[in-house]
Amino acid sequence: MFLVFLLLFLDPLLHAFALNQEGLYLQRVKQSLSDQTNSLSSWNDRDETPCNWRGISCDLVTGRVVSVDLSEFQLAGPFPVIICRLPALRSINLTNNNINSSLPDDLYTCQNLTILDLSQNVLVGSLPDSLAKIPTLKTLILSQNNFSGEIPASFGEFPRLELLNLGGNLLNGTIPPFLGNISTLKELDLAYNPFSPSHTPSELGNLTNLEQLFLAGCNLVGQIPSSFGRLTRLLNLDLSFNRLTGSIPSSISELRSIEQLELYNNSLSGELPLNLGNLTTLKRFDVSTNELTGTIPAGLCGLQLVSLNLFDNRLEGTLPESITRSKDLQELKLFNNKLSGSLPSQLGENSPLQSLDLSNNQFSGEIPENLCARGKLEDIALIYNSFSGKIPESLAKCWSLGRVRFKHNLFSGLVPAGFWGLPRVFLLELAENSFSGQISKMISSAHNLSYLSISNNRFSGSLPDEIGSLETLVEISASGNMITGQIPGSLVKLRQLVSLDLSENELDGGIPVGIRDWVNLNELNLANNRLSGSIPSDIGSLPSLNYLDLSSNSFSGKIPNELQNLKLNVFNLSYNRLSGELPPFYDKQIYWSSFVGNPGLCGDLEGLCPKIHKSKNQSYTWILRSIFVLAGLVFVIGVVWFYIKYRSFKTNKKGATISKWRSFHKIGFSEFDIADCLKEENVIGSGASGKVYKVVLSNGDAVAVKKLSRGVKKEDSLSADRERDEFEIEVETLGKIRHKNIVRLWCCCNVGDSKLLVYEYMPNGSLGDLLHGSKGGLLDWPTRFKIALDAAEGLSYLHHDCVPPIVHRDVKSNNILLDGEFGARVADFGVAKIVKRVEKDAELMSMIAGSYGYIAPEYAYTLRVNEKSDTYSFGVVILELVTGKLPTDPEFGEKDVVKWVCATYDQNGVDQVIDPRLDSTYKEEICKVLDIGLLCTNALPINRPSMRKVVKLLQEASGESKSKGGKDGKLSPYYYHEEASDQGCLV
Repeated sequence: MFLVFLLLFLDPLLHAFALNQEGLYLQRVKQSLSDQTNSLSSWNDRDETPCNWRGISCDLVTGRVVSVDLSEFQLAGPFPVIICRLPALRSINLTNNNINSSLPDDLYTCQNLTILDLSQNVLVGSLPDSLAKIPTLKTLILSQNNFSGEIPASFGEFPRLELLNLGGNLLNGTIPPFLGNISTLKELDLAYNPFSPSHTPSELGNLTNLEQLFLAGCNLVGQIPSSFGRLTRLLNLDLSFNRLTGSIPSSISELRSIEQLELYNNSLSGELPLNLGNLTTLKRFDVSTNELTGTIPAGLCGLQLVSLNLFDNRLEGTLPESITRSKDLQELKLFNNKLSGSLPSQLGENSPLQSLDLSNNQFSGEIPENLCARGKLEDIALIYNSFSGKIPESLAKCWSLGRVRFKHNLFSGLVPAGFWGLPRVFLLELAENSFSGQISKMISSAHNLSYLSISNNRFSGSLPDEIGSLETLVEISASGNMITGQIPGSLVKLRQLVSLDLSENELDGGIPVGIRDWVNLNELNLANNRLSGSIPSDIGSLPSLNYLDLSSNSFSGKIPNELQNLKLNVFNLSYNRLSGELPPFYDKQIYWSSFVGNPGLCGDLEGLCPKIHKSKNQSYTWILRSIFVLAGLVFVIGVVWFYIKYRSFKTNKKGATISKWRSFHKIGFSEFDIADCLKEENVIGSGASGKVYKVVLSNGDAVAVKKLSRGVKKEDSLSADRERDEFEIEVETLGKIRHKNIVRLWCCCNVGDSKLLVYEYMPNGSLGDLLHGSKGGLLDWPTRFKIALDAAEGLSYLHHDCVPPIVHRDVKSNNILLDGEFGARVADFGVAKIVKRVEKDAELMSMIAGSYGYIAPEYAYTLRVNEKSDTYSFGVVILELVTGKLPTDPEFGEKDVVKWVCATYDQNGVDQVIDPRLDSTYKEEICKVLDIGLLCTNALPINRPSMRKVVKLLQEASGESKSKGGKDGKLSPYYYHEEASDQGCLV
């Protein structure tokens, strides 16, 4: 009886502490999602209401749930539609999770919803028709997902919508005109979707409440609608990265509220509208990379601009004096135009100028004295103009400067002492001017200096020892000056040094002792000086050296045998005082020009003293015997040559012969050595473009020969001629590439209808074959990391140091070859394109290049790809190295390795992603490299880092400097955003 009474008494208390119905709904939401990080651990059934749960907000009066914010909780699973049963719910925010599958059609049951944010997930399928049935909806953000198909017609019927963001999806079709019916809209973002080429709907001009309009990368063609002039409340208009043509409509001047106008990377032509000066609120104006002509309107420069970018056009005239009235101007980029005249004397005096790039114009006159008056100037590039006079003393006190490029002007006089020692400068480029005087010892204060380029000036005096204290120096280029004295011994401390060019000066003495520490040195050029003494044997121990020129000096003694260890593209010891016998490796006729002008050298080369001196009679006898032997050899060689030619003719009835032979390096073999070895038993690989053969030469060295075969029909002769022309241009360009991480192209030739490319042989084959073959376990993590860094440096060279840049377009693990020490070389440039040529000739990009699994997403909606497409492909290679898996695998289902890594990482943690064959002691570094791979494979090209940045991130990941990573070294795939790449290439 007592027990019954106790239960009756406790029953109301139990009900008082029971979770209410809204909490039960949210518990079901929790059960439907994967929560690997226990972000929802506070969601328990011991509470009466969910109002204190993480991410939940309730109305203070009614106690009803009004907001669910689970952004960045790392949740995975389908959208929990049961959440719509919360009757007072007004806001749902699930951004930056792993919400997958498609959105259900019954989302309209969220009848009180005003905000729905599902951005940065992996939602797929079409956009639900029913979203427009939510009568209270004001904010709809579905950006950075994988939605596809067309925008539903119902989206033109939203009664109260103010913000619509569908950017960064896979939407196709065209931008529908009915979006112009959403009269309440204040922000519209459709950027970076693969829409079909179409005109910009003029109906968007009806959105008179619009404040933000983002249509970048939407494949728009034709002219900018004049109706946009009706958008008088517009603050930001972005039409960049499209194919817009025609002139900028004068109606743009009616945007009286506009603050940011971005029209760059289109094909706009004509002159800038004179009435742009009416845009009194304009702060940022960017029409770079178009085809604009005429002058810069004075009214435009009189505005209170923060940023003015007009580069890569055909603008002429002078820079208006009114630019000095822009008190907020931070960025002024006018490079690659035809502008002339002098700069306004007050430029920079009234504005916090941070970046000034006037390169490749026809400017003249002196640098304004007050360019850095506000102390904010970080970047100044004036290369390829006709500026004259001295560097102002005021710039020597501009501590903010980081990048200085004055190359190819008419500057003269002394460089201010303090200018040499600016503490933040990492690039100092003064080459091709008429500067004089000495390099100041104050250069010791330039702790951040990486590139010092002062070639072709009139600098004199000795190089200061203080240069050796600049540990970050990568390149010293000081050729063509009047520098005297000895090479400072302190230079051997520069372990990061890649290039040292002191040629054409008046240096004396010898090469410093201790150069063995130059382990990264790629180029050493000391030609045309007065250097003497012996050549150090330590040069032979420099592992990266491939350019050595010590010619036209007074070096004496023997040539060290250690130089035979080097693999040189350029080798020149001519016109010195060297003596003794040549090292056996170089005692060949192909190296004759490397040793001429050294009368004391002995060897078999013509013009050198004989190895063995004989008596006069013996010499006569030797000469007679030589004549008879030579005659016999000529006869035998003639017979053999005739037989080879006859056999070749019989074998190929078309009469295929070696029609063109072009070498790009000094080689010790001929075309016949190659042609005779192209047999099936020598095949080491094959692909769509042909077969690859291993050819062992008579001297024991091996080369790899790719045979490109193509049968040409008569009716295809015109296209074949064009293909041959492009082949010649590309081969000539690639044959000039000199980098330790780019496979060497020794030579090329045509054999009938076939083309032969002769490369250096890579003993360990391709990364793809080794990693995914039976020997994949041999690649430990340090080796894999070295391969990744080597390949990244090779691609960075192509993108940033080649002029013009080269896009590889087929980066994959099978095109990364490995030498005997597993050093990586980027190979196979069969579809590589020179960037400037690609931009000018869209027809060259009329077909998708690349390999399945490595192709960047933007190939689906645009052929105007750039270096960022290579970055994506390289990111896939990184994921291969980390996971050990192929880019596409039946295990992934319909996913590729990028999507599989993202899904598996979020659901099961990093341990399920990393290749189990790797040593777990490297886990922290592997995680950092994995995150770099995810950065590179970002769906939006603009969010991917440049390859120069990738190299830096990899170096940071290896512990060379502090990483930007957060907890456990993890980098968010969205943390890095590169607004603009470095304009212009380092020399």
